[in-house]
Amino acid sequence: MSTLRITGGRSVAGTHMVHGNKNAVLPMIAASLLTAEPVTLTNVPDIADVAVMLDAIARTFGTKVKRDMAGCAVVLHTPKLKCARLGAATAAKLRTSFLFAGPLLARVGRVSLPPPGGDAIGHRRLDTHFAGFRALGAKAVAGRKTLRFRGELKGARILLDEASVTATENILMASVTAKGRTTIYNAASEPHIADLAAMLNSMGAKISGAGTNLISIEGVERLGGCTARVGCDYIEAGSYIAAAAVTRGELVLTNIDPEPFDVLEGAFRRFGVTWSIDARERTLHYVPRKRLKMHYDLGDAIPSVADGPWPAFPSDLMSILIVLATQTRGTCLFFEKMFESRLYFVDSLRQMGAKIVQCDPHRVVVTGPSQLFGGCFASPDIRAGIALVIAALAARGESRIFNAEIVDRGYVAVEKQLSELGATATRYD
Repeated sequence: MSTLRITGGRSVAGTHMVHGNKNAVLPMIAASLLTAEPVTLTNVPDIADVAVMLDAIARTFGTKVKRDMAGCAVVLHTPKLKCARLGAATAAKLRTSFLFAGPLLARVGRVSLPPPGGDAIGHRRLDTHFAGFRALGAKAVAGRKTLRFRGELKGARILLDEASVTATENILMASVTAKGRTTIYNAASEPHIADLAAMLNSMGAKISGAGTNLISIEGVERLGGCTARVGCDYIEAGSYIAAAAVTRGELVLTNIDPEPFDVLEGAFRRFGVTWSIDARERTLHYVPRKRLKMHYDLGDAIPSVADGPWPAFPSDLMSILIVLATQTRGTCLFFEKMFESRLYFVDSLRQMGAKIVQCDPHRVVVTGPSQLFGGCFASPDIRAGIALVIAALAARGESRIFNAEIVDRGYVAVEKQLSELGATATRYD
């Protein structure tokens, strides 16, 4: 267990390179199992979840993994699958271990996996995955400790009962070599779905509609190797923008993809946070205002921020925006619709001095600005962890964030990155 020690009161300012998207690279790693030829991924972030995923694919499935840390690239080659099952210890470390199901089912017609792990932010059902695999012709058996799938896959019309990101990814990977045509209705449309589809198409798949809620796949006999770029992590970008905003720092982000920021812009604007984007240079420029002020709805009604499936505001930024609200003049209601345990971390913010009322597991009301004070807190999940880090940067005095390795699952060397931007942040075991 490691601890982040942060002394607040210094501006987060300068230039920060945004890394590759955690939620894109993990399914892309799993997708490499669909071919016996080498796959090269670029713009790969050096985070803990990537390390676990690469270790799993190498140790369990026999993939040859070659990493170029300086160039942020990974070459994956699985000429022959070692097996089609995953151990419980590896699966418990991350939610996306279940994304091996689709590629293995497509390549060898069988797979055995334990239930996946991941952050404790609420119940995340697997029923949509099962329904999709069964529609493609697989037989599925769900035991308490093992989930098994087997069968020859055929194209099908599939209506997802929820726009699940991982279910869309799993069904997409399973169907690319299924016989016939597959249509996925109510598909998730997040940017990382489009990244995965672009990779699969460069491998020889025939996918159209990725990035919308209707995806069509014409099955092909086999897939080949490719080189694919992982898109920028707009969640990381939003986190650093919030850190700059609450500490009154000017920030330039590089290596961005402009499109996702269209979705983020509206929610951030409510708090007086705006930016400019140079699409050609792929940079974002944030200039701080003297005072953050809430933009109320018509009639001076208290505004609300709610999350949902893309293109609604992403749940992964709700914790970060709550911290931003503590430093913004005005009141805002936050409605976390997707995960019933996401908002419990606000108890730590209240201990720091934030004015927050938790209405129920899904809603909190925040009134700002509040003077925050340092303290000692544990990181319950990736996004709550980085939110506490941002709160500590705005706080008076020193803070210690325990379980810092949880933050490492989604952010590259956060203490080093923040120190380079002028913050006082160190780590110790």
